[in-house]
Amino acid sequence: MEPIAISINDTAKALGVGRSSVYALIKSGGLVSIKIGRRTLLTTESIRRLAQSRTAV
Repeated sequence: MEPIAISINDTAKALGVGRSSVYALIKSGGLVSIKIGRRTLLTTESIRRLAQSRTAV
């Protein structure tokens, strides 16, 4: 089963950017985050959507 949400660190690795860039994308609405307790997770769907929207045409 594929994960529905992943951590900030895993998102940064997957996108090839730093943690601060991931937080900036969350703040700008580019990524959808979920808070579970103290953890912030990012939906894999929003990560895919972001990657597809940023691909060169």
